[in-house]
Amino acid sequence: MSNWLVIGSGGREYVMAETLAKTNDRHVFVAPGNPMMNKLKNVETINIGEIDFVKLAEFVIKNKVVCTVVGPENPLSLGIVDYFAARNLKIFGPSKAAAKLESSKSFAKNIMKKAGVPTARYQEFTDTRKAIHYINSKSLPIVIKANGLAGGKGVVVAKTQIQADEAAKSLLSSKNQSAILVEDYLDGEEFSLFVMANGNDFITMPVSQDHKRLLNNDEGPNTGGMGAYSPVPQVSQDLKNQAIEDVIKPVLNQMNKDNKKFTGFLYAGLIMTKSGTKVIEFNVRMGDPETQVVLPQMQSDLGEVILKLLNNEPVDVKWQTKDYYLGAVVASKGYPLKPIDSQKLPKIINNSDLLVSYAGVSYDDDNKDFISSGGRIMMLTVKSSSLSTAQQKVNSYLENNINENYVYRNDIGQKGINYLNKK
Repeated sequence: MSNWLVIGSGGREYVMAETLAKTNDRHVFVAPGNPMMNKLKNVETINIGEIDFVKLAEFVIKNKVVCTVVGPENPLSLGIVDYFAARNLKIFGPSKAAAKLESSKSFAKNIMKKAGVPTARYQEFTDTRKAIHYINSKSLPIVIKANGLAGGKGVVVAKTQIQADEAAKSLLSSKNQSAILVEDYLDGEEFSLFVMANGNDFITMPVSQDHKRLLNNDEGPNTGGMGAYSPVPQVSQDLKNQAIEDVIKPVLNQMNKDNKKFTGFLYAGLIMTKSGTKVIEFNVRMGDPETQVVLPQMQSDLGEVILKLLNNEPVDVKWQTKDYYLGAVVASKGYPLKPIDSQKLPKIINNSDLLVSYAGVSYDDDNKDFISSGGRIMMLTVKSSSLSTAQQKVNSYLENNINENYVYRNDIGQKGINYLNKK
């Protein structure tokens, strides 16, 4: 039995652990994980925080962990990979320097400029008055972004001058942000492209589409993500190949040139515009909820793929090609501002048709039951050869099992469905 470690606690890490544990001779620890993960076969949570590098490394050494896989961005941006590498501990993720592709929007823009990668025009500001003056000179809508990490909630697409000014003031007054980027608005359809990389060697994953807004029809506030589907029928193989040539390869090559070799999961948030595909942002880890619809499509062994990549060995990865995977997130009422905690969890049972991944969950010792803890609680994912059927099945599970203490969207995948209906 070989031991692995996944770092993180959300739905993304739930599916990572579940995928790694499909191999019977592998035991997967998750730090800190969430209590529902302990119900998974060959998966066990450990009570160590995701940025407690000392205890994590000690655990890895003591338990002879073969490899560590990092889920969230925070430990990556703080240098967990550097800490492990200094102790000759195998870990899949980017160094602190390479993780700046996500932790610093201006760093990512500079890399793209040097690599000739298409993206929105922008200006960086540290002064609120100068930012507002610049915003007043631009046409609307306009995009205001936090330069640093913001948990997926540091982007405001402002449709009015008041919204834009308030976003600039709010982000620059945050203790976590010292700078913002003001970007031209890009009009088009967004999609997510993930690769698993080690320098210039990489494996391309199925394309997915995330749904960031809280409410149907992309209305309401931005969230960490309310659902996703994959593959995306309106993104052709040719378009995907072009994005690899125009975005992925140049960026990985530029990182190598700058002595910041990228290893790990690289996410390119892309948008199809009238003037071609452009980059909205990069993340240096798998997305959540995209992971929940992408990883289940892998027919190869995830652990073996990671080890071969890290060892610079050739690897051939097989993916399913018959079905669509579509999933909707169930969040606590009040999310994303003030989610209501300690609600009883909906009772949903995994079956051959349904994958349930858990995130914001804790255990109530007094009542001996699992309860909600945080914003996004779980995600329901189904697969089907028909995208509209997948959506219908997910919505049926939601309507029959989720009560008024929770919120969800029932239009996940609608853009893909509309595209297929027009064909």
